[in-house]
Order: sequence, then C-alpha cells, then structure tokens
Amino acid sequence: MKGLRHLGLIKMLENSEQFRQLREMMELKENASVYGLEKAQKHLIMGLCGHLLPEPVVIVAPSEDRAQEIKSDISLLFSPKAVEVFPAREVLPVEVYALSREIISQRIAVLKGIMEGKIHFLITTYEALSRRLPPPSLLMSSLIKLNRGGVWDRDDLLRCLVALGYERVDVVEVPGQFAARGGLLDIYPVTEKSPCRIDFFDDEIETIRLFDSKSQLSREDLSEITIPPAVEFPFSEDLSLEKGMEEIVKDWEATKDILGRKGKRKAVNRLDRTVGEFLERVEAGSAAEIAENLERFLPYFTDKPYTLMDYFEKRPAVFFDEPLQIEKEAQAREKELSMSFENLLLEGSFLAKQKELILGFSELEKSLKDSYRVYFSLLPKKSERFGVSSTVSFHGRTLPEFQGRPKLLVKQLAEWKRSGYAQIIMTSSKDRGMRLKESLWDNRIEAVLVPALTSPLQPGQVVITYGTLSAGFELPQEKLAVITDREIFGRPKRRRLKGQFGEGIRISDIADIKPGDYVVHVHHGIGKYLGIVNLEVQGVKRDYLHLQYQGKDRLYVPTDQVELIQKYIGAEGHTPKLHKLGGSEWARAKEKVRKSVQELAKGLLNLYAERQIIKGHAFSPNGPWQDEFEAAFPYKETPDQLKAISEVKEDMEKPKPMDRLLVGDVGYGKTEVAMRAAFKAVTDGKQVAVLVPTTVLAHQHYRTFKERFSQFPVKIEFLSRLKKPGEQKKVVEELKKGIIDIIIGTHRLLSKDVQFKDLGLLIIDEEQRFGVAHKERLKSLRREVDVLTLTATPIPRTLHMALAGARDMSVINTPPENRYPVQTYVVEYSRELIKDVVRRELGRGGQVFYVHNKVADLGAKAVDLQSLVPEARVGVAHGQMPERQLEKIMVDFIQGDIDILVCTTIVENGLDIPNVNTLIVEEADNFGLAQLYQLRGRVGRTDRVAYAYFTYKRDKILSEIAEKRLNAISEFTEFGSGFKLAMRDLEIRGAGNLLGPEQHGHMLAVGFDLYCQLLEEEVARLKGKVKEEAKDKEEKVEIELQVNAYIDDAYIGEPSLKFEMYHRLREIEAEEEIEGLKKELEDRFGPLPHEVENLLEIARLRVLAQSLGVKSIKETAEEVKIKFKEEASYIRGDVLMLLAKDFPRRLKFSSIGGLEIEIRKQGLSARELVETAQEILRRLGEQGVKH
Repeated sequence: MKGLRHLGLIKMLENSEQFRQLREMMELKENASVYGLEKAQKHLIMGLCGHLLPEPVVIVAPSEDRAQEIKSDISLLFSPKAVEVFPAREVLPVEVYALSREIISQRIAVLKGIMEGKIHFLITTYEALSRRLPPPSLLMSSLIKLNRGGVWDRDDLLRCLVALGYERVDVVEVPGQFAARGGLLDIYPVTEKSPCRIDFFDDEIETIRLFDSKSQLSREDLSEITIPPAVEFPFSEDLSLEKGMEEIVKDWEATKDILGRKGKRKAVNRLDRTVGEFLERVEAGSAAEIAENLERFLPYFTDKPYTLMDYFEKRPAVFFDEPLQIEKEAQAREKELSMSFENLLLEGSFLAKQKELILGFSELEKSLKDSYRVYFSLLPKKSERFGVSSTVSFHGRTLPEFQGRPKLLVKQLAEWKRSGYAQIIMTSSKDRGMRLKESLWDNRIEAVLVPALTSPLQPGQVVITYGTLSAGFELPQEKLAVITDREIFGRPKRRRLKGQFGEGIRISDIADIKPGDYVVHVHHGIGKYLGIVNLEVQGVKRDYLHLQYQGKDRLYVPTDQVELIQKYIGAEGHTPKLHKLGGSEWARAKEKVRKSVQELAKGLLNLYAERQIIKGHAFSPNGPWQDEFEAAFPYKETPDQLKAISEVKEDMEKPKPMDRLLVGDVGYGKTEVAMRAAFKAVTDGKQVAVLVPTTVLAHQHYRTFKERFSQFPVKIEFLSRLKKPGEQKKVVEELKKGIIDIIIGTHRLLSKDVQFKDLGLLIIDEEQRFGVAHKERLKSLRREVDVLTLTATPIPRTLHMALAGARDMSVINTPPENRYPVQTYVVEYSRELIKDVVRRELGRGGQVFYVHNKVADLGAKAVDLQSLVPEARVGVAHGQMPERQLEKIMVDFIQGDIDILVCTTIVENGLDIPNVNTLIVEEADNFGLAQLYQLRGRVGRTDRVAYAYFTYKRDKILSEIAEKRLNAISEFTEFGSGFKLAMRDLEIRGAGNLLGPEQHGHMLAVGFDLYCQLLEEEVARLKGKVKEEAKDKEEKVEIELQVNAYIDDAYIGEPSLKFEMYHRLREIEAEEEIEGLKKELEDRFGPLPHEVENLLEIARLRVLAQSLGVKSIKETAEEVKIKFKEEASYIRGDVLMLLAKDFPRRLKFSSIGGLEIEIRKQGLSARELVETAQEILRRLGEQGVKH
C-alpha cells in the first residue's frame, strides 16, 4: 500500500515479539485472537495487520464513534484515502417525508470506492453490515460515465439523472442536484467535493469543468467524470418491477386482512395510503419518487440478500474490535427490531417482508464465515462461536493525565529515559511542538522536533512529531511510550479534514426575490412582485419588473432601476398591506420611520462620543502566559473568530473603556473569545465578572471556564440563588478582598452587597434578557470598566454596516470547520420510530431533547416515553415551573442525571450541552421556521453526528401554512430556502434586541432593508459625512437609448437568477467588474446573446459617465445627448476642440444649464452609437476630466 507515514513507528511496532507471532499466524491464515490492547495501541496494530494482507480489510467496530476513532488512528500511518467508514442508516425503514443526504452520500461514495478497488481499510458497525443492499451490478450499471468528446442525448441524460435520484433545481449548491440551461448542464455528484459543469455542442460533450458551488465559477478542466446514483436503490428500466409489485400487493392484502380482523381501522387506512401511494408512483413511472422510496421495499425486488461484503471483488478479511460487546449489542438490537417491526406492522406502517431488509446476527455470521478473521479485545474472554485457533497477548498500558501537571510529565519522561524507553510525543500543531520542546529543554529533557518519524528511535530518545491519535499508550515489553495532546492538553487540536463539510454557509446579503414576494419600492411603497416581463416600447425591447399595488394598480419598473426595489422582509407570518400608487400613506410611513431613526441614531452617537472621552485601563499586550493559554485551545479558530479576538484585544489595550458587542450563533466560538479577554484582564491583575440571564447558563459557563482555565492559577467562582446563603456570603467577601479572579453569576452580581476589589472587565451574555432596573445598573458600569456583550441572535450585515461608527461590533458568521451537518428527518410520528431513535442515542451514551409545546400534556408525554423506554431517566421542563425547580432539572440534565428532557421551546435559548445529540420535535408543523432552526441548533455542537427528527401527524388535516412550513423544513439543508427564511426571521429578532422593541414596528412598516438604509443615512448625516455611495444611489446616470438590451428567458429562465443579474449589473462601479461579470455569464450560461452584450455595454457606458459627472444620456430621433451635471468640473475648450477634431461632423456642444454633447446618429447602428458615446467619455477621462 502506498502512502506510508511515520515509518519509524511502524518498524518499532513490527519488531515486537508479539507482532512477529501474529504475523506468522496471519501468513498461515489462522483465525486469531489478540488480547491486551485498547484504544490507539489496538487500532495501530489492526492497521499493521491489515497492511500485511493483500486483500482488503473490514473492521467491525462496536459503535459509530469508535469507527471514526479507528479511522483517525489508522490514518496516522497509512494514506487516509485508503481508509473509510461505512456508516449505518439511522432511521427505521419507514416512509420519510424528507431527510438530510450526507450519510446516504457517504455510503454511496464508499460503495463506489470499494468497487473501484480504492479502499483497503473499511471500518463499519454491525448495524451497517446487517442492512441489505441492492445488487452490486445495479450500482455498476447505474454509474454514468461522461467524457470530453463523448456523445449523449441530453434529454436522455436528464431523464437518467432524475431516475438516479438527482433533484432538478435552478442553481446547483449541494450534492444530489442538477440544473440544465441551454447547452450547459451542472451536476453535483453525491460522491464528489465539487460540482461539475458539462458544456454540450448538440449532443457532443465539449468540456467538463469543476466549479465552485458558492461563486458558481469554473475552476478546473476534467477529461471525464463518473456520476453515481444519489440514492442507494436507483430506479432502473432493467429492473423487473412486475414481480416485486405482485408480491407487495399480495402482502398488502394479507396485512390488511390481519389488521381488519383486529379492528384496527386507522392502521388499515394508513397502510392503504403508504403502500397505495408508492404503487401509484411506480405505475405512473414517476422516476424521482420511485427512486426515493424503492429502498424501503428492497426485499420484494431482489432474491438474494446482498450485503456490504458482496461489493468487494476479492473476499475481504474481517477484524472485530471487542467481539463480545458487538455480539451482545447485536443480539439486543435484533430483539428490539423484531418487536419494532411487529408494532409497525400493527400500526399500518409496514409490510411483513420489509423486515427482511435487516439481516439477523446468525445470518450475518454465516455471510462472514468464509473470510479470514482476527478478533481484538482488551480482556482474554472467549466465545465458542468465534472459531479461533491461535491467540496472541500484548501488554499495553494506558497513560495517566498530565494536563495541568507539567512536573508529573517531566518526572515520567525522566523515568522512561532511565529505563531505556523510546519516547514519542505526538502533537497536532507546529506551535505546540515548538513550545513543548522549549519547555522540556528548560527541564533538562533533550527532546528533538521532527516532522515525521522516518526511522526507529534509540533507547532513551525523546522525539516530538506531528500527528493525532485518540490516546497515548505504553508497551513495556517493547520499551515504547507514545504520548499525545490528549494526555498533555486534555484534547487534541482538531485539524480540518480537507474537503469535508467546509466552513458552512454564511448568511447571505441579497435576499432571493421571486414572483409572489412582497417588495418595497423606495418611492411607491409595498407592492407584490409578479415577475420580469419583456415589453416593446417605441420599437425597443426591454425587461421590466412587474409590481402589483392596491386594487388593480400596476407598476412596470425598468430593470435599470432595480436598485429602487427591495424584498420586503418582516417577521415570519406577518403579511404587509399593499400601498396605493400615488397615495400619501407611503410618504407618511417613511417620514415617521425617518424621525424615529433620527432619535435612535442621535442616542447611539451621543453614547459613543461620551465613551471616547472617559479614561479607562489600557491592558498590556499579549505575554507568554496569554500565548500559552491560547495555544491550549483544542480547536482550529475560524477566520471570523480570529478577527473578533483581534478586535477585542485591540479595544482592551486602548486607554478608554471598551464597549463591544460580539454576535454569533451558539457554538460558533463566542465563549472562547470571551475567555481570552478574561485571561488578558486577569493577567493584568484585574477581576472579571461574567453576567448571564439564568442560573442554568451561569452553571454552564462556570463549568466551561473551570475546564479551560484548569492549567492556570486563576480562581473562578459562581454566584446564584442555587448557592446556600453561607456560601454566597463567602463568595461576596472573597470578591471584595480580590481572592476571586473571575466571578460568573446571574443578576445577583448586580446586588448592592456585591463589591469588587478591582473590576476590569464585565462580560454580559444576552443583555436583552435582563430587566430595566438591571440595564440601568449596567449603564453605569459601562462608564467605569471594559464591557464585552455576547448575543447568539444573528445581526444582519445591513444593520451591522448601518451602525458602523455608532456601535463597536464583531460578528462571527463562520460555523466551526469540519462540523458534521445535523442529519434532519421530516417524518410521520410513530411510537416505534421514537423508541428506536431514543434507544439509539442512549446506546451511544448521549441524551435527548424531546420538544412538545403543550405544557398541559408534558407530564403525560413523559409517562408515555418512560413506558416506551423503561431504562431511560426522563425529566420535564417548561417556563411555567417555579424557577428553582426548573433550574434544578436543567442542571441535572446538564450533569447527565437525566437522559430525556421533555420540554417546551425553552431549549431554544442559548443552551450548549455537547452530550445532547438527538432532538425530537412533536407536531413540528405547529412551530415557526425560526423556532425550528434554533431548536435544531441545540444539537450537533461537537464532531459527533447529531440527529433532528421533525415529526407530524399524517392523519391530521394540515393547514396550507403548515404544509408550506413542512416543505420549507424539508429544505432545511444549509442552502435551502427554509434556512434562509429562518435566518431572516432571526435577524429581525436580533435587530429588535439590539435597537429596542419600539423599533420593531418601524421595521415592519417599511421593510427591514429600507429601515437599515434610512438608519445608515442618518448615522452618516449626524457624523457629518454624507456617504458618497448614498448620493450616487439617488443620482445614477439616466440612460435612454433605443437599443434592445435585456436577458432573454432562453438564456436565463429562472426569475430569481435573472433578478440577481440585473441587480449586479446595476451595482457595477468599475470596468473590470463588467469583464468579470461577462466571464461569469459565459461560464455559467454559455455564449452571450446580442441583447445581453448590449446590456453589458450600456453598463460600461454608465460607469464611464458616472465618473465624469454625467446626468443623463438620452436618444432622440436625430441624436444622442450627453448632459453633464451643473456642478461637474469645467471642461476646457481645447479638450472639446480635440474631441470635435477626432469625430468630424459628428459632435455639437452646448453649455446652457451645464455642458451638453450631442452625437449625430446618421450612419451609425445602435451598437456603434453606444461605442461612440463610450469612446467620447473615455477620451474626456484620459484628458484628466473628473467628477
């Protein structure tokens, strides 16, 4: 196998006596048991064993988490491309309305990799192995291979993509989508890290290019690409559906008969709907819907139970990690599933043969019996069924924790050195390696730092190198010790895995405007956007934005005035009233908002000015301790996080009090920024107060701070009503004496008896949740100390820009890298599904949020869940409980004393409990989108896969709004419109929190974007600098030329895309931008039609005219008139004489009311007229004429 790394470590492990014994057994193909190893020691030996074998290796892990750990550890020594995890499908085989695709995409990518022979180590679980798969031949025959110069009927190709489960969209943004425009076809294969763009000439493929899903621009040419299915069981015309359909109908009738005899009328109705709908889709030949649902009925369409093992060309060896644990859990799972399937059958959600989708443990064992097997476990326990002929016993040891105990580490290294141990320290970053080396040399440990271990170490040698392992270990017989970041720093520094899940999407700046949306016309008010229409006026064809106003009023806005139109953004569910064209209501509403905004801006600026005068403490720049504290952060900082850290430090180092707002979603890293600021204050001898709105959050922050500061002599305490009076008194005294460095607490910190010896920094979490009296107290504190305010409610970029210079603000919009997206399912409520989901989460040591928003029913729901999952500890929480009771339950949940928290949307607010990785929302159709988005954000806070189940009751008649909401939830991927809607609603909430509730009504009156524009203008006016761009917006050059300039539907048919392009054309301010847009249009949509070329040339003319102070360019019957503004700079006569000379008998000049240049049209085509006007303006610019 190519790509071996750390050869020195490989050789040291291979040279051990135990490994030599194991190698001999493997050469004889004797099934073996290996004992005495755990975690990383075991995983590395597994890797070396697999490396010896010519055939691929399947490693069966006891859990999904362990599978990921094994992959990471084996990848230390071997190429990560040859090591993959095959994840299990996480939901029972019932009908799913919508689901996240990451796990399915990963499974398909792995199956394709196996068949292509690219994977040597495949790590999986019993659960993933036991689920039946379609025949490998079906996957092979479904692969679409496209190559440059190849010939494909384009319509056939589109049909194939639909049959393979790909979704047709306007713009391709996520895997599993495709878009067709003219001769271009964009596809995002589910197995690739980037989408591709295929350019056809008739039926021949001219080019294949990878492109960026965010910018939509091409970046790399390919000669070929393979498109796999987007579903595991793709619809194929070769598939014999008839036999399967007959069996389904037979089973359907039999099941209905059983249910009918038991009097289960509702179950019969559900079965009729579930099975009947599927059969209708098959008969209608609806390929997309068949592809989505075929997999549930797999046993009816394939005779042989194919599994993962059938996808390997060469029979793989199988390694078991803790086989007895796997066996025990597999048998328990089999028993659970058997009961679940029986109950699903009685619910009418299932047919008898569907249970064959999951193989039993004994069936699975049979399928593995022909493979060479090695069993790895810590303890030498035997099972008769393993058929093991040989055993090897290692003597591995785990290491103690050295975190915060540097002397213990030095002592241990010295002891190992005396005993002749080779000592390897694995660290995840160069900075850590350098600091560690310096620290060890200071303690007389002569460590060397190398990028990789290329040869075995000498006895007593200490080498620091780069790499990540799940845990360190000691092998006494081999005299080898490996120490990792985990033992020294607590957790390894997480590196981004290239190409996996990227940095997530940022909140977009331009809202999508599509037909049917409410819009705001700056001059005419709120109307409804009906789309773009092409009209011919006086022989010239143009595109117009069609708006509907009150009654039958209609307005056609030329696309070169697109900047006057904004999407109306109000709160979710708020429908605005349409204005009447020509009425005074809009002008009055705008004026009212303008006055309110003036007062707001004045107040903000006065406060800001006051703070500039007050003297404060200038904190010292970073010292060695600060550097050490920052290096101990176990994750890679995001770019936004680094920027925020830098801004906060800069403020603190100035001799005036800081007052900065830090905005970022829960889990985006605000607390780390706050902790670095706190550390900076403490190292300068100042005290820090962290003020939070609830005891639960105080408790959470206290734990986080204690863990993060554990290596440093910093005294941290917390103060809340949960503490006994005596304890509170002691904390208050220690604060006054300066014994406590950092105090975390609720508004109890604002009580009169709480006094500080030397407070230097106040950190406020979610200030908007404090009462008026508390806010007044905070106002006075702001004049004395540095203040950092944190909020998880997003602030839109438009508002952030409007407040520039009136409020210091840092925004973290970038989600942490490499965080696996929350796997979201929209699914019909089923007790069996809930039971399975809960048990699965508890089985991996996690906890569950169960959200049910009817307070009166919470107790009964908890009892029901307890009967479903008797082993679970169930708690109930809602906002109407006495505060102390609620606090106690939440703290118990945070500490892991409760497994399932049945609650209302109380969990929306800022809680960050990393161990909760499953969310179930009952009757999700009753919740707002923003609520659902925030609820889902409460899980998936670590690198562990998290799940969100939004359930609905199918038998209930859904309102039109609820149906729409369910559809939006189904698009709850990061790019979906559901996500964008939720973000917009949250942003408005954030704006209200920041500016005060009284501003909320004003935002709804004129729409959010116009509100921000008015605020920005007012802030600029009061600061005495009316922004140039605001002036320009009002006074764009008016151009009226008789040229057909528009975007034809045949070129860009999608209304929202077309609107975006007109918007971008209007925003262009430099000629280079025109060239950039031209290249983008050609790349994304193909060669430019004449009308689009004309549009770009008119945009070029506008850019040239704007820079010279031109007011208008208008065409009449005989000439084109270029009119300059009166204030435009004086143009010398000799410049005009030169122009006249260069354009003989073509130009006339007039200077009444400002300069005017007339161009005679005679003999010039429409395009030549535009080019002549451009040339004249370019010449004027070259002569130094400026606006």
